[in-house]
Amino acid sequence: CTQDRCQRLDLSGNTRKCFLTGSPDSYRNFIGKGLRFLLNVPNTEVYRNAHHSSGRFCFQSSQPLGEKITSLQISSVGQLPHHFSACNIQIIRSFHTSPSFQAAPVPLFWIIVKPAQKLFAIILGRSIRNWWKALPPNKQELFKESARKNKWKILLGVSSLGVLFVVFYFTHLEETPITGRTRLLVFGKGHFRELSQMEYDMWMEEFKSKMLPETDARYQVVERVVGHLSESNKDIPQVSALKWVIHVVDEPGVNAFVLPNGQVFVFTGLLNAVSDIHQLSFILGHEIAHAVLEHAAEKASLVHFLDFLSLIFLAMIWAICPRDSLAVVGQWIQSKLQEFMFDRPYSRTLEAEADKVGLQFAAKACVDVRASSVFWQQMELAETIQGQPKLPEWLSTHPSHENRAEHLDRLIPEALKIRDSCNCPSLSGPDPRLIFKLNMQHLLESSKDQETPNSTKRDLSKPKLDFPHT
Repeated sequence: CTQDRCQRLDLSGNTRKCFLTGSPDSYRNFIGKGLRFLLNVPNTEVYRNAHHSSGRFCFQSSQPLGEKITSLQISSVGQLPHHFSACNIQIIRSFHTSPSFQAAPVPLFWIIVKPAQKLFAIILGRSIRNWWKALPPNKQELFKESARKNKWKILLGVSSLGVLFVVFYFTHLEETPITGRTRLLVFGKGHFRELSQMEYDMWMEEFKSKMLPETDARYQVVERVVGHLSESNKDIPQVSALKWVIHVVDEPGVNAFVLPNGQVFVFTGLLNAVSDIHQLSFILGHEIAHAVLEHAAEKASLVHFLDFLSLIFLAMIWAICPRDSLAVVGQWIQSKLQEFMFDRPYSRTLEAEADKVGLQFAAKACVDVRASSVFWQQMELAETIQGQPKLPEWLSTHPSHENRAEHLDRLIPEALKIRDSCNCPSLSGPDPRLIFKLNMQHLLESSKDQETPNSTKRDLSKPKLDFPHT
């Protein structure tokens, strides 16, 4: 995030402060027969005999994922949970499997001195402006004349400073694990392991009375999913190097996040929201991908580098603007330009990369990767039913639900090839994306048929429909 410390808004609307995780958009409960009907996709069983193949992707897993967990309301094909009434649809506002503001954790020293850096730049710029105003007109002219005579020396000095920044940038580039994308990385893993331990202690203190015991069925299903994902991807050094520790929090907010040190936090609201084990596997694979790809350190490095560059522009703004009020406006414009031109687009890039790698993790675990696209389609549908306004994607730190589903659809064929190379059981039944599409069409047609000729407005959030259990 662009702030010194990021602000978390969990999906139940609560506000928290954090170092390494950010804030997902507001999200309300969504459990209801009507929406569940649309989400009722084939739950192809994930068998435990995912044999090791000659491909580089596959490892045998000792934990099956296909067991039906009744207490978690994870339904299989041809079934709807009996406790969902046809008119009880509680729609979400939005949902991101990762924090909306991908955190910008920096070493504690930089967290402390960052406000002081900005204050120094403001004082420096304001002092230059006041000094210039205090100069007599004749001295101002002499100074301008001297600057014109030495313009090449001044240009050389500015160019040298620019070269230093360029050299610093290119000497701190490295390849992202798995994807091989070139990125700037200023801070090392050690910094974030220390900070993630600090944040871990913070979360444990906050949720100490809400942690589910290991004997709880919901805890066990998360443990099995994470264990299966890590076991199936143990050929990746970054996955096998971390010890994945599970924490299931009894909170209604739909949220999950993974700290850089491998601490996995899942809220029970998420377990109630997913329609099957395949969607849960993809979501947790996405979160694990963030930790494996070291996105927290990467985003912090970029933000710190841009903030350091912005100090020069900040000092110039306060030196050039004739009044403090104009300087404040200029500073605000400069910060917003940085946010919308660099910070948010970069966050969307990291989210897309985590989707890609998370899908690969799920494919190697023999998950039905087609369910990943359905998950984001259901998010899009839920917002449409609730009537939430669609904001332009450039205003968000995450891709839109529609674009995210389309991106996953383009990645699914390759993920299916990875799945086949791991000798996974064949996917039986129709494509869950097709099932979702047909069910959505049926819902819309049924809702249209129920409209009376004189009705001009109706509540789309509670359609009273009888859904066939197919």
